[in-house]
Amino acid sequence: MWLPWRVAYEIAVVLVLVIVALGRTRHRTIRIGVATVKELAIVLALYGTWQYVRDKATFKTVGAMENARSLWNLEQRIHLPSEVALQRAFIDNRPIMQFLDVYYGGMHVPAAGALLIWLFVRHRDKYSAVRTTLALTIAGCLTIQALVPLAPPRFLPDLGFVDAGLKYGLSVYGRGGSGVSNELAAMPSLHYGWALLVGIAAITISTSKWRWLVLVHAVLTTLAVTITANHWWMDGVVAAMVLGLAYLLQRNATVVFGWLAARYRPGEDQPIEQDPAAATR
Repeated sequence: MWLPWRVAYEIAVVLVLVIVALGRTRHRTIRIGVATVKELAIVLALYGTWQYVRDKATFKTVGAMENARSLWNLEQRIHLPSEVALQRAFIDNRPIMQFLDVYYGGMHVPAAGALLIWLFVRHRDKYSAVRTTLALTIAGCLTIQALVPLAPPRFLPDLGFVDAGLKYGLSVYGRGGSGVSNELAAMPSLHYGWALLVGIAAITISTSKWRWLVLVHAVLTTLAVTITANHWWMDGVVAAMVLGLAYLLQRNATVVFGWLAARYRPGEDQPIEQDPAAATR
């Protein structure tokens, strides 16, 4: 289980106290450390908020099964590949299915965390934009999940889906969801949204010839969420749309705030007062 939201908040509070205690120092090394602690506190607060919403929010569940069937019918009409057929090709291969179950449950958070650490250490000028985009993506996905209840494929065995996590004893949810509220909030897929952000950020920011290998994570995530029957294809499509909107919001907000800061920076663009005596000469 990932870090509980309470623990994340508690650590964030402690870090804030450290920032307050050291905030006025002029020692360069300490100031660099304070900046690092500040960003860690922000990330932990965002992480804690995400976990809190997941654990405590009561998402609507009425109509989740009907919405899932409607989405299935839509995917058939627009000729998307069949998730059932893809799962059947792998479901009896124990090593592959166990790998995908573990990948689904355990890689999305470390991958996003590794991206943020890499950016903060190696590309500080790009860090805040990616962090803000990630936060907005999470907020957008959770909002849609709260408004549009949607069951995951594994809740529809009559269509041929198998709960791969339960089949191989690696479910992160438990039998039948164990009453977890957002079990019926599959749309959109945060797993896919995060993986896509990791891939895009790494490819566009890094200059290494090996940077394209990061796409392996996006591909494996797509296969894992689909073959394990935790998400529909359209869950990923909508997540990509949310990510795109989050990026646009972040970019436009940065431009606006930059313009305001330049326009109203104290001490600049102020009218020069003329000496009254000089004006009468």
